[in-house]
Amino acid sequence: MPIKFAGEFEVQRGPEDVYAFLTDPNKFCPLLPEFRGVTVEDAEHFTVQVNVGVSYIKGVANVKLHLAESQRPSRAQFKGQGSVAGGNVSMVATFDLMSVESGTKVAWQGEAQVFGRLTSVSGGLLEPLGKKQVQKLIDGLQAALHAASGGTV
Repeated sequence: MPIKFAGEFEVQRGPEDVYAFLTDPNKFCPLLPEFRGVTVEDAEHFTVQVNVGVSYIKGVANVKLHLAESQRPSRAQFKGQGSVAGGNVSMVATFDLMSVESGTKVAWQGEAQVFGRLTSVSGGLLEPLGKKQVQKLIDGLQAALHAASGGTV
């Protein structure tokens, strides 16, 4: 069962700045909840490590991501696959950027599919936990972009 996420927000920075932030793994990845590290292979490929814990299954997820679609400065889409404690994950995350009077409107959406033992032991916890973690990421992203624009958080 895929877990889907979507939303939008506005920041007081131009689309070029927002795009540059979103496509820089060294800036974006540390905002991930339970971030452990990132290894950048090239401008479009990187591997991120995050701590994962659902029920009694805990471990480190290693997710290989690539910038699958790049339309600077209006769209960035990441696709990835990785190993998670007790299973595997495949995911897609898309950011569409639109210039607005106050800066940039960021419309984001994503989908994650988790396979393996993790899905069977997590019961109904996986989707609400996933959505909570995504919201933490989006909140962190908004705060980082707001702070970088000279605003106060």
